[in-house]
Amino acid sequence: MLYPDIPELSKQQLSELCEEFRRHNFINPEISEKLGVKRGLRNADGTGVLAGLTNICDVVGYHKDENGSIIPEDGKLIYRGIDLNDIVNEAIRNDRFMFEEVVWLLLFGSLPDEKALRHFANLIENHRELPEGFAESMIIAAPSPNIMNKMARSVLAMYSYDPDAEDPTLENILRQSINLIAELPTMMVYAYITKLHVYEHGPLYFHYPVKGLSTAEHILSIYRMDQKYTHEEARLLDLCLIVHADHGGGNNSTFADRVLSSTGTDTYSAIASSILALKGPKHGGANLKVMRQLDDIMANVEDIHDENQIREYLRKIIRKEAGDHSGLIYGIGHAVYTKSDPRAQILKQQEKALAYEKGYGDQYEVLCAIERLAPVVFAEEKGQTKNVCANVDLFSGLVYRILGISEDLFTPIFAIARVAGWCAHRIEEVEFANRIIRPAYRYIGEENKQYIPLSKRETSHD
Repeated sequence: MLYPDIPELSKQQLSELCEEFRRHNFINPEISEKLGVKRGLRNADGTGVLAGLTNICDVVGYHKDENGSIIPEDGKLIYRGIDLNDIVNEAIRNDRFMFEEVVWLLLFGSLPDEKALRHFANLIENHRELPEGFAESMIIAAPSPNIMNKMARSVLAMYSYDPDAEDPTLENILRQSINLIAELPTMMVYAYITKLHVYEHGPLYFHYPVKGLSTAEHILSIYRMDQKYTHEEARLLDLCLIVHADHGGGNNSTFADRVLSSTGTDTYSAIASSILALKGPKHGGANLKVMRQLDDIMANVEDIHDENQIREYLRKIIRKEAGDHSGLIYGIGHAVYTKSDPRAQILKQQEKALAYEKGYGDQYEVLCAIERLAPVVFAEEKGQTKNVCANVDLFSGLVYRILGISEDLFTPIFAIARVAGWCAHRIEEVEFANRIIRPAYRYIGEENKQYIPLSKRETSHD
């Protein structure tokens, strides 16, 4: 019982209330099409409705010809004009942790010189420790079984520690942004350790941030009880942070950030809204769905090295005869990417060696088989010619599993990376858009319905 002193609603009461709702509420989706409603803010061809302008990030998966037809092309993710692959290649070629440089690039639109980058990295590491008493009063005292909810609440709680929380100036929003980018990984890990302690009776330990570490190293250092990790592990996590750092202004969590920012609300409210938007399984929670799907395939396909057996099992999933019976193959398909998702290709290439080294080679190969086979099975089963490809979620979950990171943190780590993009988009919205986002909804309910006095209403329930 959530509230011991208050009787909970019985199943019968809930059933009656649900029936009351269903009796008076229904919207036929066909009406949306007739009225030209852009459901999900999507055009009829599946592309997003143009809602704003941005200098921060471009997501390219197709182009349109002179007739307006979609022409698929290899996917590109561009941060401030620079191809993501160029950033990743620099990280690999020179063996560098580059998430902090990407944060600078997204926030300021430029590439820092060595001195500026060193000072910026120091600024981030100097703000990783939480305010005095914060962990005890805001995390330990109010544990949550879901880390995303705890992160959102922790971000909101930072409002109380900021004497200039409502100041909308560029200087102040930048200060708040850098602080949140630095603090969120610590909030995440402390929330997870607390969750383990309270709900699973695990040990309660908080490691203080160590000087001189990148964000990826910091996460592994405070997450692991012995604080040990390899350079290769940290570098792979750094690449995950880089590819998740932003994805344009139209993705759900970033759009939520922009919607709230357009109202003039504070930074903490806007970023908390983004965390909670990302939590949904249709958005940031999809990589966990992929891993559960992978485990299901590994358990039910007799020979995982036989592509015909995997193909037939995927067919059963689409027919809702297997998996979670949703008919979805998680990790396949994207709103923008058609031929390839560059983020998926980067993680696929970079996680391979460590996957085999740590005993996850078979799981890696099954994911590659899903990438190859799922589009073909979709076309056969659905009779569609639309291009579909693997998205980043197909391979990101295995990265975390290879690193020994709990499933509880799959989506939270996504948020750790994406907060850089959220902050950049908030700044852009506040500085340049200057208009509250306010779309319209068409009313299709009853007209001229008379109010009936309470004493004259018929009794609907005993």
